[in-house]
Amino acid sequence: GMLITGFILRNVDAINVVRHIEPSWASDLRSMALILILIRAGLGLDATVLRNLGGACLRLTCCPCLVECAAVAVSARLFLGFPWLWGTLLGFVLGAVSPAVVVPSMLWLQSEGLGVDQGIPTLVMAAASFDDVLAITGFGVVLGIVFSKGNLAWNIAKGPLEAVVGLLFGGVVGGLLWFLPSAQSGQRSTLRPVLLLLAGLCVMFAARRVEFGGSGPLGCIAVAFVAAFRWTKDQHGAASASETCALLWEVFQPILFGLIGSEVQIKDVVSDGTLLGLGVLGISLTLRMATSFLVVYGASLSLKERLFVAIAWLPKATVQAAIGPVALDYARNLGADDRTVSLATQVLTVAVLSILVTAPIGAAAIALSAPRLLRRSAKSLDPANGRAVTEPDEEDVNMSVL
Repeated sequence: GMLITGFILRNVDAINVVRHIEPSWASDLRSMALILILIRAGLGLDATVLRNLGGACLRLTCCPCLVECAAVAVSARLFLGFPWLWGTLLGFVLGAVSPAVVVPSMLWLQSEGLGVDQGIPTLVMAAASFDDVLAITGFGVVLGIVFSKGNLAWNIAKGPLEAVVGLLFGGVVGGLLWFLPSAQSGQRSTLRPVLLLLAGLCVMFAARRVEFGGSGPLGCIAVAFVAAFRWTKDQHGAASASETCALLWEVFQPILFGLIGSEVQIKDVVSDGTLLGLGVLGISLTLRMATSFLVVYGASLSLKERLFVAIAWLPKATVQAAIGPVALDYARNLGADDRTVSLATQVLTVAVLSILVTAPIGAAAIALSAPRLLRRSAKSLDPANGRAVTEPDEEDVNMSVL
């Protein structure tokens, strides 16, 4: 509903209020909402489960993304006439899962006690952050080759370096938050979420400023995870931070999805290559889901639970909205030839189609399939501190996820 509202506000001339929003402001607001999502994901990670599912997490991070990238490169070559490099570029654009859709859905699973004993929410949230880093890194490398931007060796080494920097930031700052604010502070429960959000803002915007984009998301998750590892041992655990972030999410959720929806313009969707683009998308998503189903074999999950993981690995939105237009911006700024501009425009069109198709369908599929495919724990748990919580009304849950 929020995506559609944003789409309407962009494309209906009589109520096109989106044109008054500065693109830089919209980008910053999306980043702030993403920070909130990633911090909530870090607070919701279970260290024990993550340790036990490390192999499955690594496979889920790498294999579906790379398989989808290869599938897109081949199908774009056959259907759209893309050169191999441009097909690979499109593959990495489409290869990232959307944390804006997946993380809130996994947090809902934790609150409902669905799949918690099997570690499914933790597995999916942890893998999602690394999946995005892999896709963004691959995109940056191929973009540099296509437009001959920068040193190739540096472009390749930059991705792992971004991941290391993000994890180091999270470890150091998260460790500092074990002791800040001091135990004697009367405002400890209030200051904890404030400091956590400030740390997230710092790493996200600083990473973007120095063009180390992959460090930001990982840093946000890592700082929340490390801080919560110690906070959960206190009397109130990480509950105050989790509750504050949940409250803020109610404000930022419509902003984020509304802005993502507003990125979609009819002129980008209605074109000669739309049906062929949908064909590319359909082939790649089928192979992605099949790969996701296969790679979690051996993680002590049932067939139904493996099917749910494959469904949860479907939605796309945030990353596609962020990097979908980048190639077109480069082509225009460099005064590229008409063929290059046309290819970049097609990349944007398919990215837009992926958002329109997978974001609402993926969110609905997660909400509807979870109660049918996942086992429920003895009681619903608060993902921040393991306390039992009151189960929300099913209709309210479905509406909030959608």
